[in-house]
Amino acid sequence: MPPMAEALPDDPNTLKAMLLAERVQNERLLQIIRELQRHRFGRRAETLPEDQLLLGLEEAEQIEAAGQAEEENSASQARGERTAKRRTNRGSLPAHLPRIETVIDVQDKACPCCKNELHRIGEDVSERLDVIPAQFRVLVVRRPKYACRACEEAVVQAPAPARLIEGGIPTEATVAQVLVSKYADHLPLYRQAQIYARQGINLDRSTLADWVGRAAFLLRPVHERLLGMLKSSTKLFADETTAPVLDPGRGRTKTGQLWAYARDDRPWGGGDPPGVVYLYAPDRKAERPIAHLAGFKGVLQVDGYAGYRVLAERGDVELAFCWSHVRRRFYELAAAGPAPIASEAMDRIGRLYAIEKDVRGRSAEERRAVRQEKSQPILDDLEPWLREKLALISQKTKLAEAIRYALSRWAGLTRFIDDGRVEIDSNVVERSIRPIALTRKNALFAGSDGGGEHWAVVASLIETCKLNGVDPFVYLADVIAKIVNGHPNSQIDDLLPWAYAPAIKAVA
Repeated sequence: MPPMAEALPDDPNTLKAMLLAERVQNERLLQIIRELQRHRFGRRAETLPEDQLLLGLEEAEQIEAAGQAEEENSASQARGERTAKRRTNRGSLPAHLPRIETVIDVQDKACPCCKNELHRIGEDVSERLDVIPAQFRVLVVRRPKYACRACEEAVVQAPAPARLIEGGIPTEATVAQVLVSKYADHLPLYRQAQIYARQGINLDRSTLADWVGRAAFLLRPVHERLLGMLKSSTKLFADETTAPVLDPGRGRTKTGQLWAYARDDRPWGGGDPPGVVYLYAPDRKAERPIAHLAGFKGVLQVDGYAGYRVLAERGDVELAFCWSHVRRRFYELAAAGPAPIASEAMDRIGRLYAIEKDVRGRSAEERRAVRQEKSQPILDDLEPWLREKLALISQKTKLAEAIRYALSRWAGLTRFIDDGRVEIDSNVVERSIRPIALTRKNALFAGSDGGGEHWAVVASLIETCKLNGVDPFVYLADVIAKIVNGHPNSQIDDLLPWAYAPAIKAVA
């Protein structure tokens, strides 16, 4: 026999409470289902990622170009007009590129009417961008030996130049190219080996891995100095992301962490150059940032990860939290369906961002003054409004979680009001995490904890180069060559990425 249905209580109040609890639970489950559906089938972020948007635009532009080519083949008389239109807003080619000029002149300089000699009145000049495919070359070093015929004992020879890999075949530039391709262009080593094979250079993936490991070891002092320079600042951003690492003992991957610490004072005109340093750790324990930031005193802008609070309890660090993370929680509710409270919360937060857009680039004092005048009233109204709405809704809903998330971090969320150096969110460091995610997507995982550490060392220098407008290839090739040739450790500051920025800008 089927089981008997559970008897309903006779007390109307008890029955009403049970129905209300069931309704709340159903709403929560429905919200979870909607979030899972949006995560699986919908957009992954509040706005379409830039790289995905550009991908769509590329396809549209390709189709448009193909259509124009077809029209030009069938209507050559309109070619001039379309060519002029395509040139609009294309800019000029960089002045530092070498120019190879070709003069296309008329053969007969006699006037076609009266046969008098023609004189030059001007010229049309056009430029096209050409490319020479990457080519390998072999640098041959010859070291003659000399002997004395008189004593037949002395043999004299110039010393061999220093190399990154003794007896190895790569130059510093070759190793730098491998590093940039792997960590900046996100090309795994096996794909690079395939590219080299097309030119008849058979390099095993393990050989390339050996080059990367040796270069990363050589660059560790620069990485450590970069971290020390950032920790000497009074304000940093912090974030972390997963770094899958091969775990041979279990035949699968384990989840390591890459911690990112960034400095970018450009939004308020600070004088320190921007930079980011990554540190690998096998876990996400709170002691990791405590160890990484030992000696740091100042404001640390972070997301809601509780591990940073342990760092703040020691007294040297003040936490500034991220409004982007707060807004994201309300966005997830509003995107799933009608949610008037979440939508209004997003509108109020949006007004804060509108003020930030106006003060970006101003001095810290100006930003502080404008925030206290315009942003403070918004926050003064927002906090009691959130508490009021929290009291009216079930405490088990996702909306209640979003509100509690904001209220429990209110002091850190409002720290930007009294300090013009602090940003409204931690998007600076989140942008620095994106290249790590691309490398992770293409390479799938690091081969070991040591590989994760190499990843952190090289990626730190490459991403700091990007922040300072420095070509990572030029930088790495030069730094590796200098270290190999005995660059003194007392002058290691000369090897930091921003030390190369003035020379690069001067050329440009």
